[in-house]
Amino acid sequence: MNTMEEKLWNYIDGTCSEEEKKAINILIAQDEVYRRKYEELLALNQEFSKMELDEPPMAFTYNVMEAIRAEHAQQPLKAGIDKRIIKGISGFFIVSILLLVIYALSTLHLTPVNISGHLPDSLKLPDIKNYLNKPVLEGFLFFDVVLGLFLFDAYLRKRGMSKHV
Repeated sequence: MNTMEEKLWNYIDGTCSEEEKKAINILIAQDEVYRRKYEELLALNQEFSKMELDEPPMAFTYNVMEAIRAEHAQQPLKAGIDKRIIKGISGFFIVSILLLVIYALSTLHLTPVNISGHLPDSLKLPDIKNYLNKPVLEGFLFFDVVLGLFLFDAYLRKRGMSKHV
């Protein structure tokens, strides 16, 4: 749209300022091109005002919302997870744990237990002091605190949900 049409549309719609109205009035009165364009746009505007606007039926919004609601009801709330993947992962871990247990049992050399209450010399327990140093204990306590907070949060959420229902 060029500036002449924009000015004339603003004049027809009444959205221009008083100075612009006076200037456009003068242009329409003096310039033949402006007058023809103004008459053309004025006729077009009158045709637009005679046209009836199409309105959707009364239940259109309701029907659209029901269609959307039905579409969402068909979809599961959580993303579909393939059960074969879950079974494959759990099978892998079960087989890995079984293999580790079988390997541990196969390397275990059992000897008869001395009932006298003393441990045999061939069986020595590892020195726990080497494993229980400060970083290990801090890591263990940090893990326990995080786990405790997670369980406490789950308890509060469960208790809070039961109150709302």
